Amino acid sequence: MHNLQNLLLKIDHFIWGPPLLILLVGTGVYFTFRLGLLQFRYLPHALKLVFSKDKSNSGDISSFAALCTALSATIGTGNIVGVATAIKLGGPGALFWMWLAAVFGMATKYAECLLAVKYRQTDSKGEILGGPMYYLQHGVGSKTLAVLFAIFALAVACFGIGTFPQVHAILDASEISFGVPRYMTAIVLTILVAIVTLGGIQSIAKVAAKVVPTMALVYILACLSVLTLNAEHLLDAVTLVITSAFTTTAATGGFLGAGIMLAIQSGVARGVFSNESGLGSAPMAAAAAKTDSCVRQGLISMTGTFFDTIIICTMTGLALILTGAWQADLAGAQMTTYAFAQGLDSPTLGPLLISVGLIFFAFTTILGWNYYGERCVVYLFGRKGILPYKIIFVGLVASGAFLHLDMIWIIADIFNGLMAIPNLIGLIALRHIIIEETKLFFDVKREQKTQQPKNKLQIQN
Repeated sequence: MHNLQNLLLKIDHFIWGPPLLILLVGTGVYFTFRLGLLQFRYLPHALKLVFSKDKSNSGDISSFAALCTALSATIGTGNIVGVATAIKLGGPGALFWMWLAAVFGMATKYAECLLAVKYRQTDSKGEILGGPMYYLQHGVGSKTLAVLFAIFALAVACFGIGTFPQVHAILDASEISFGVPRYMTAIVLTILVAIVTLGGIQSIAKVAAKVVPTMALVYILACLSVLTLNAEHLLDAVTLVITSAFTTTAATGGFLGAGIMLAIQSGVARGVFSNESGLGSAPMAAAAAKTDSCVRQGLISMTGTFFDTIIICTMTGLALILTGAWQADLAGAQMTTYAFAQGLDSPTLGPLLISVGLIFFAFTTILGWNYYGERCVVYLFGRKGILPYKIIFVGLVASGAFLHLDMIWIIADIFNGLMAIPNLIGLIALRHIIIEETKLFFDVKREQKTQQPKNKLQIQN
């Protein structure tokens, strides 16, 4: 087992080495400047679009439901356990690199979700088919890249983000806070996942649209309480994050010390694990949105990275630093639980909030990734593969209790990296399409604005 773990670690370090990190962040940097700092200029407009209705009939679910489905897959253990893992490995500076990856990642998320809507198709039953598989095959013209993406994404759904880390988080939280035996939680969780996922995208979106905003709000309020109660040290914590990003973090307490490269690597890897920008997962949900505009959906989807990393991960990270939890000899969910117990000065309320948040976040992530896996199965094997896939997926959820945490994160990281490669190649190959569609959309918007006053004058005359 130890040899296997060492082998997996070597593969993980190779995949998540400088080339992939440069490709991931570099793609975001390219689109950020090529699209004229779109994520900064149009974020208020994008946030407004999230809560406005599109009258289009082409699509399976509303744009808001599509965003919630994508967020259900991204807001999960990455926000609670992943942030703790990043800071434990790379020190407070890892949070800075998470921010940087997220800021540029917003442009990447916009680009990939724009392409998802542009190249989506409809099957014989009238359901939407979309995601990187379709823009790689019909946009780039590479069936090989499309198949590779679908295989890697299916592996992430079954053996990475979609199952084991989430199941492990739910079982840990239930056991630590409520004393529920692991096998009992595993049984209940398996039944719930089976019930919801058998209902398809409509059922998953319905659950996600209710659970995700509610739990995100509860978790944000809990984080704000910790930050408010420790407000006098907030500036020091932010300063520590920025200085640690560019210096070696000394070993203190249970923390073993970290160099700059480790801070960058753990911050970017955990940031991507959390918000999934560039991985190609969100486009599969975005493709199902009821919209006639690929740019509009790209803008809406882009806010997912903002909500996930800039807001939720930041709050978790600052809570860990403010309370000194990052220096404690703890890991994963236990570190975040300890931070909230200290921060709220309550040995019961803090852990309870974290546990409930973790359970719901992880549950919705399982649902979101179940849908992504299903989209890949449909692409690879057609609709006949859906039921066998769902049975296997539910079986994997049931078996998730028996894998060691370190091994789970390594496996998830490897598949994440492999999945990102064909998707990023597709984004770079189709960059001119993304730029043209964006320019056209905002040119039309500007034209409409300039014509409005003339129309009003004509009416008055």
